[in-house]
Amino acid sequence: MSDPGLEKLLHRLSNNLSEDKLVQNVTNNVRKQIGVDRVLLYYFYRQWEGRVTFESLSYVNYSILGSTGPDECFNIEYAKLYLNGRVSAIANIDTAPIAECHRDFLKTIGVQANLVVPILTSAGLWGLLVAHHCQSSFDWLPKHIEIMKTGAKKLAEAKTIQE
Repeated sequence: MSDPGLEKLLHRLSNNLSEDKLVQNVTNNVRKQIGVDRVLLYYFYRQWEGRVTFESLSYVNYSILGSTGPDECFNIEYAKLYLNGRVSAIANIDTAPIAECHRDFLKTIGVQANLVVPILTSAGLWGLLVAHHCQSSFDWLPKHIEIMKTGAKKLAEAKTIQE
């Protein structure tokens, strides 16, 4: 007779591994298609508190894996915008009309341009799919936004993320 606790653990590990592969594939594909320095998954582990859990990089020194966002800047107002499907495309953080705490945060992680798309599940705002260009400003084209939206939708529909 098998151990139900062990079976549950193995099932959870298997789901996590398939989720890891899916997220890594999506972030890698999106980064390569758009041609930016970094694409990451920002997962909300608590209401409006999150962490970078996956990333795809053009250069290893661009890594911010495990970092948390400017939680004091991300509040219910921003959350509502993303819950309604907001896409934020900032071509140049130095000239964009954004909150100073947001600009300062982006500078500390080496961002020059930022594109953010929500990952929406039936439960709400699960996370954000984020593209960063670190070397210079970057003009986001409609096709870049569509690539990001497709990636976010693929993640949102994944069985392991919906669970």
